[in-house]
Amino acid sequence: MTTYREKYDALMAGMGALGKAIPGPMGGFAQLHKAAGADGALDGKTKELIALGIAVTVRCEGCIVCHVQDSLTAGATREEIQEVLGVAVLMGGGPSVVYACEALEALDELAPADAGAALS
Repeated sequence: MTTYREKYDALMAGMGALGKAIPGPMGGFAQLHKAAGADGALDGKTKELIALGIAVTVRCEGCIVCHVQDSLTAGATREEIQEVLGVAVLMGGGPSVVYACEALEALDELAPADAGAALS
C-alpha cells in the first residue's frame, strides 16, 4: 500500500510535470486556486475545509489528500477536519462514508502526533 504522504508527493510531482507540459492551463489553474483560496469574507482555512468536504463528496482521492494537507497547513485542527467529514457524509451519503474514512486515514498519517493543536 502506498502511504498518503507518498500519494501527496507523487501528486505534487505529477502536477509539476503537467505544468511543464501544459503551462497555460496549469498556470490558469494555479491562479484560480490562489484567488479562490485567498482570504476574503471567508478565511483561507475555512475555504480549505470546504474544499475537503467537497473532495469527499465527489470521491476524489487525490483531492482529499491535498485538501487534508492544505487544511492542516492553513491551521485546521483534527477536530475541525473531523467535523467537516461529518458534514460531507451528511451531504454525500454512503459513498462519502467510504471517502471520509480515507480522509481520516490521511489525517492520521499527515498530521503530527499532537494534531489536536492547529498547525501553522
